[in-house]
Amino acid sequence: MAIFNLGSINTDYFYRLAHLPVPGETLAALGYDRGLGGKGANQSVAAARAGADVRHIGAIGADGGWMLDRLAGFGVECRDVAILPGASGHAIITIDTAGENAIVIFPGANRQIPEETLQRALAGAGPGDWLILQNETALQVEAARMARDRGLAVAYSAAPFEAEATRAMLPYLSLLIVNEVEAAQLCSALGVTLADLPVPYVVVTLGAKGAVWHDLEEGKALPVPALPVVPVDTTAAGDTFAGYLLAGLAEGMTPAQAMRLASAAAALKVTRAGTADAIPARAEVEAFLAAQPSE
Repeated sequence: MAIFNLGSINTDYFYRLAHLPVPGETLAALGYDRGLGGKGANQSVAAARAGADVRHIGAIGADGGWMLDRLAGFGVECRDVAILPGASGHAIITIDTAGENAIVIFPGANRQIPEETLQRALAGAGPGDWLILQNETALQVEAARMARDRGLAVAYSAAPFEAEATRAMLPYLSLLIVNEVEAAQLCSALGVTLADLPVPYVVVTLGAKGAVWHDLEEGKALPVPALPVVPVDTTAAGDTFAGYLLAGLAEGMTPAQAMRLASAAAALKVTRAGTADAIPARAEVEAFLAAQPSE
């Protein structure tokens, strides 16, 4: 089973600060770095590092060749990433000493993915495969519809959150992934409770409190606690969780097994500075899980 990911590819510029700036404040950075990022790229790397067969669908500018090299180095298939005129996407990430962050994103080529690139990528996909999407590219609804029509399971990591974008995606989804705030915003926008969302499964991430798998068809909830760690950088923790969760489901894990694997991967990620380059490998995650106290 393959995971197809219609996702952003960004250059991440990291600035470490004593605290996050307030309006009108100028701060000198304590450190600087550059790395591969974008919610899409992060999730592709996470799924690939978990052992999944990952096919990335996206676009970069002429300045982004090094990012394709990084993705390929992590085991992500990049034949369906278009190279377009103009700039690649990028993000400016400020991180304080407690590991919290504030991020500004320039979409660049991520919003210009050609539809023929998407069609070519999904031409060989079928039942048993997954498509995962986020809100940092073009063609989300078109991709979800195309994937559903081909028999794929469709997962949607609804971030950066937009209520109307999420509303448009709901008819095509097998799995919706949101954080606690996004879940509340979506339910408010639709005038429904979580239990009334028209999706078979919803995962709500709760940060340091863990995550909950909601089976809306059976009316059941499966809470999975977070594993205790000392945070260094929370950037890409949610993407690490999503990528590992999809990898676990794609290889046939139960939701409980896949959620626990994803929770451990996200916990390890926050102990490391960076985004895609800091996502742990499957062997590291399994060793971390094996070292946890027996329940």
